[in-house]
Amino acid sequence: MNIALIAHDSKKELMTQFCIAYCGILSRHNICATGTTGRLVSEATGLEIQRFLSGSQGGDQQIAARIACNELDLLLLFRDPLAPKPHEPDEANLIRLCDVHNIPVATNIATAEALIHSLERGDLDWRDIVNPKK
Repeated sequence: MNIALIAHDSKKELMTQFCIAYCGILSRHNICATGTTGRLVSEATGLEIQRFLSGSQGGDQQIAARIACNELDLLLLFRDPLAPKPHEPDEANLIRLCDVHNIPVATNIATAEALIHSLERGDLDWRDIVNPKK
């Protein structure tokens, strides 16, 4: 599966720790991330991560484009709900696109852990049901 990682500045350490804890699962998938998040996670875990621009420089939009083109299967977006960001409309667009394209999205660690355990069990192979191969 293709998994995207995005984390607000105040959640980057949490994302890094999450990825360390679930490195074994994540290593079996294709990972991409916004710039700084990708660098921090890659340095801490050794995971190979395709890095886009920083979120504020358009990285969120690069990931949104991959969602719109059906190139992503899961989004982990650790955001700080108490600190509004200037690019907050980009995040609303990301979540909207995930809804349009039936992409599971986690905006907090509790949901991310539920999704990662589902991924490990194979429960997220839903695309075969939604879009059966001909």
